This record gives sequence, structure tokens and C-alpha cells, in this order.
Amino acid sequence: MQAMGFNLRWRAQPDLTSVEAYRRAALRRLPKMAAAYVDGGADDMVTLRGNRTVFDQWQLNPSVLAGHHRPDLSTVIAGRQLSMPVMLAPTGATGITHWRGDVAAVRAADACGTQYSVSTASSWSLEEVAAATPHDHSFQLYPGVGGTPARLMHRAWAAGYRTLVVTVDVPTKGNREAERREGMDTPPVLTPRRALNFARHPRWTYDVLRHSRLGGRNYIEGGDVSDLLATIEIQEREMMLSSLTWPDIEWMREVWKGRLFLKGILSAEDAERAVQAGVDGIVVSNHGGRQLDTAPPSLAVLPEIAAQIDGR
Repeated sequence: MQAMGFNLRWRAQPDLTSVEAYRRAALRRLPKMAAAYVDGGADDMVTLRGNRTVFDQWQLNPSVLAGHHRPDLSTVIAGRQLSMPVMLAPTGATGITHWRGDVAAVRAADACGTQYSVSTASSWSLEEVAAATPHDHSFQLYPGVGGTPARLMHRAWAAGYRTLVVTVDVPTKGNREAERREGMDTPPVLTPRRALNFARHPRWTYDVLRHSRLGGRNYIEGGDVSDLLATIEIQEREMMLSSLTWPDIEWMREVWKGRLFLKGILSAEDAERAVQAGVDGIVVSNHGGRQLDTAPPSLAVLPEIAAQIDGR
């Protein structure tokens, strides 16, 4: 074809024209164990489906002939000017989907003029992510006891983060049945069928073995499967605690000198308590339906919470 003046390249991937197209392409790339972690929710996934259903019920009410020469979707969140009111939520173990994980995500956020929140369980350390961007992004932290939260807050501040997002809706690990069916448990259960499924995804398997970006680099230096298990054990032992109370948040507010947000608020009462605790903002969230199933969809409770906060 080149001799005729054409230079055609066959595309091995489908045309990625929507979020759903990207989702389906990603699920084809991943082995079932990893796909279950990325794409599933807790128990019967009632809350996960509810999130989508309620989102579809919201509508845009256009105002025509408004005379705007150039659309402007910019806004200010956590003291930073963003190009649009869309941010990248913290996601643990991003290296399970692609070894570049958090570094790729923060650079994508920069390219779009928005912000990324680096997870406590990120596959790249908070220092590595900070070094990959010239902008101030936020760091997500699970509250806990002992020295781990304090050490992570100190490291985040030293690395240049000035906004802390504290996730408060994980008193225990969610019961994600789809993950357990595929062996994504603690520890993962490998069977001949699952090993064969890994073999059918050679690029993913190669990247995992070569780059070792599975585990949480904020907890431990390595990133292979054994390190992933170690980070999960640390997180569940020290930072997923049902005994935590509002005074623990007040302690974090006193220690952290920058902006502090609470993520995982689903009621007007808890939103009011967050205001009283002195936080700078809240994230209305049910953890993507991955924690407590049958919790209300985030958008269903957002209007009531916004009315309660009333700009505070």
C-alpha cells in the first residue's frame, strides 16, 4: 500500500469514543481477577447500580441564545483553578490495571487542567507522584491509630501536598463478592483456571512481573504480589478501624496545617459534624458502591447535604 502512496495502519483496538468503550477495552485487556477488582462493587452491587441509575436521572437544562463566545467550565477547588468541575478520585493499586498507574493519572490530570488525588494505597509513592507533576495535587489518607497516619501526613507535607483528603467510610473492608469469586482475596487464590486466564493476557502478566507496581509504595518499598499482600495487611490492621471517632478527625485537623477534606459523607448530620470539626470541605461519596451495599447513591443525598452546609 505504501508504494501506491498510502500508509495505512491497522488498529488493533476498537474506536474509543465513549467512557463505556474505554471500560470495555480495559476489561478485555485485564485478567478476570484484576477486572473484578476494578469494575465491581460490594455484595449484590445494589449501591453500584443505584449510583448509575440516579446519575442518569439528572438532566441538563440549556439556556439558549446566551451570547457566550467561548464556553468556560473553570472553577476553584481546594484553592486551585481547574479547567472543569471534574477531578480524578483516589484509586488504590492502580498498578493492577497498568504499571504506570498513578504517574500516568496525575500527568493526564495536568494535561486536562484538573486535579488528581493520590491514594494511600497508590502503586507509586506519594513522593514519586509529586515529582511527576509541577502542580499541587491532593493526597488521600485513611484515618488510623499509631504512627502510620502521622508519618504519611509528614511525608505528604514534605513532598509538597497542601490538601489532605481523609476517607472515613472504610471501618472495614467491603465484601466484594465478584473479587472473591475470581480469587482476589487476602491472599489471592490461584487455581489452574486462573493461571490459564493470566496466560491469555501476556502483556499484562509481563508488565506485572517486570515493573512490580502492584503493591502500595507508601507502605512498603517493593511492589510484587507478596508486597501487595503486606500492604493490604498493614492497611487493614492500622487504617481500617471501626473504633475511630470524630476526635480522631479533630486530631488530624490539628496536625495537618493545609486544607483538609473528608471523603465518604452521606448524611446531612455527618456533614454538619464535619463543619464543626473544622474541615475545609467534604466529598459526598459511597466509595463507588464498593463498601457498604444498599448505602444511598451519592447524588441522591447530595441536595440535602448541600442545603445543610449552605456554602460553609
